[in-house]
Amino acid sequence: MVSDFSAIEARVISWLAGETWKSEAFASGQDIYCTTASQMFGVPVVKHGINGHLRQKGKIAELACGYGGSVGALKAMGALEMGLSEDELYPLVQSWRSANPHIVDFWWQVDAAVKTTVKEHAPMRAGCIRFLYQSGMLFIQLPSGRRLSYVKPRIGENRFGGESVTYEAMGATIKWERLESYGPKFVENIVQGISRDILCYAMQTLRCSDIVGHVHDELIIECDRDVSVDAICEQMGRTPPWAEGLLLRADGYECEFYQKD
Repeated sequence: MVSDFSAIEARVISWLAGETWKSEAFASGQDIYCTTASQMFGVPVVKHGINGHLRQKGKIAELACGYGGSVGALKAMGALEMGLSEDELYPLVQSWRSANPHIVDFWWQVDAAVKTTVKEHAPMRAGCIRFLYQSGMLFIQLPSGRRLSYVKPRIGENRFGGESVTYEAMGATIKWERLESYGPKFVENIVQGISRDILCYAMQTLRCSDIVGHVHDELIIECDRDVSVDAICEQMGRTPPWAEGLLLRADGYECEFYQKD
């Protein structure tokens, strides 16, 4: 059996930022890409139905814009190959950001908290996320209690002449170098870190199952044929006690060997 989380990163970021319309869409089982397109363009959008052509725009915006992505991110996601024109891309970014004001605000809450922690070595918070400076390290403490670590952080200058946070890490050349980051990128680290912790919690919940592997947001389980895939998904979709209010869902399928559904 293969069981994976449904839109895990979109669920986590909307929960962190308090983007309630998105959380309500997940709660009611709506198609998140249709709901996003409807929120962006102010019209009802139904997959294979009314205004269905807008769903693709909602989908690519949802995938590309969650961590501060703009026109370049849309192009990297294949926006032009999907039939969008160059002139549509920037308005699409602006529409997504207007539809998700709490997520945009959360980017800059995190940005401000990180900069204050690095400058003043003072603990800060943004929602349920804590920021600490200890022993020359920036730590971002996730709701699970696990910490993300950034080595020798300091305030630098970005290519636009503004402030940015830099830290030491392995770069593309597999050598230590100073990397630059900012609010939306830290939010990406936070969301993906929380998503990883949720997967680990699911593995503990399913510890009596024969888990033989995990890939990104999915578990691979070997089991008898009479085991219910619905039961596996129900257990995997349980919310950890440290993430109260986060709505999770897992979907699964059966196969003779590991493959995509």
